[in-house]
Amino acid sequence: MRIAVFGANGPTGRHLSTQALAAGHEVVAVTRRPGSLTPLPGLDVAVADATDPAAVDAAIAGTDAVLSALGARFSKETITLYSASATAITGAMTRHGIKRLLAVSSSIADPNWRPTGAHFFNHVLDPLVNRRLGRTLHEDMRRMEAVIRQTDLDWTLVRPSGLFEHPAVTDYHACETSADGVFTARTDLAASMLRELEERRYVRSAMGVITTAVKPNIAKLIWQEGVKKK
Repeated sequence: MRIAVFGANGPTGRHLSTQALAAGHEVVAVTRRPGSLTPLPGLDVAVADATDPAAVDAAIAGTDAVLSALGARFSKETITLYSASATAITGAMTRHGIKRLLAVSSSIADPNWRPTGAHFFNHVLDPLVNRRLGRTLHEDMRRMEAVIRQTDLDWTLVRPSGLFEHPAVTDYHACETSADGVFTARTDLAASMLRELEERRYVRSAMGVITTAVKPNIAKLIWQEGVKKK
């Protein structure tokens, strides 16, 4: 399968591209910074701003599916990357007749998501980090989900919990809507997306993904994912 990966030079997109190539897929890595990607067999690079409809249209031509791993940093300012890119990507897919879309969102997009037994997270970290520091980011994720849900595409909204780095895929857990857990390794997120691409268990639905085998350092996670500038 020939797959377009948006956000291919980001932390999740790199895992996604590497795992897709290892699984025998061809990958079109869509990025604004082509020099940041290492050339690999089966990997083509398309230079495009994901919010530019014309650039996105050209980037996905000839692909069989689109996987979006776009991400933004927390900001006090209004964030539009998720919703604007969703509008450009779904429009281009419709024009090209490409049906399959998987887009990374967040467990926060589920208003009923509260991990079982995670008292400190539910009452301290979630209100402070997700609902305050990440408010504008998650608002735009919800707008993105609304844009995608309105289409006739075979979409899956992929909802990880707190993302962190881990060197290998684990025995992750996936379920409909959102998963009952606090953390998700990016390797597991990528693996779950490629598995769903093949199995199609959550078409026109949301899929929650969590990692249960390992846990990150919480202070380091907050710094790297929400505060540190790259």
